[in-house]
Amino acid sequence: MADAALVLTGSPSLAPLLARGALLSPFKRPAPDAEFPRTRLVLPGLRVDLARLAAYERVCGFPTGEDALPLTYPHVLGFPLAMRLMSGRDFPLPLLGLVHTSITVTRHRGMPATGAYELAVRVEGLAPHRRGTEATVVTEVREGGDVVWESSSSYLARHRTSRPVEAPGEEVRKPLPAVAEWRLAEDVGRRYAAASGDRNPIHLHPLAARLFGFPRAIAHGMWTLARCLAAHGTPDSCHVRAAFKAPVLLPGTVTYAAEDGRFELRDGDERVHVAGDVYPA
Repeated sequence: MADAALVLTGSPSLAPLLARGALLSPFKRPAPDAEFPRTRLVLPGLRVDLARLAAYERVCGFPTGEDALPLTYPHVLGFPLAMRLMSGRDFPLPLLGLVHTSITVTRHRGMPATGAYELAVRVEGLAPHRRGTEATVVTEVREGGDVVWESSSSYLARHRTSRPVEAPGEEVRKPLPAVAEWRLAEDVGRRYAAASGDRNPIHLHPLAARLFGFPRAIAHGMWTLARCLAAHGTPDSCHVRAAFKAPVLLPGTVTYAAEDGRFELRDGDERVHVAGDVYPA
């Protein structure tokens, strides 16, 4: 649990946080037993910018104009607070190269777009991973004192490890039936960045992506999840878990597949990019 709460008067600006995190990254020494920030950041009285929300809905495929927040939108609202924590000197993992590996989301009831909310974000802990160190970041959204939405995200910093960590055994599942084929434009990353504020260069330009080993720009992981959930649909009260397994190169063509509560985004019938489940909370 966090040791203390720091109440903010506004949402932090992402650009300087990204710059600070990039500058500090070479000096970080990631390790699962490292100290990490214990402060819980709280932003009360939050109101949603409806124009920005509409842009997000359009790029992700959600219906526009409804007085309801898409399931993934609170992550966008909480991301600047998470970035403030992860770009700080006391966060031990380098921001550059940090990979969002998974997320779980629980929505307890529908959330009006015109509502007033309180955000709270904290780093819950660090854990060893077979490829480095993983941090867990928890986000909560309250309305009238009640938690209406909460998530737990895992972020991986890859580095050499002194001891092997066994890979978790994955349940073998049969491939899901294809539902649709999506052709993704080259500018999806820039459009999502404009709507979400997440302007990580690997999503925006091929040259920046090549610096991190990608042949082309890659789609935001949270965009791929939002696009899948827009197609799948989610009840007001639900639980979602998703794993980001492989990057989606832009431009490109992907297959959306789903059956019952399961969904995935894959490269034809081969590599899976995102896999997840939706079920009632």
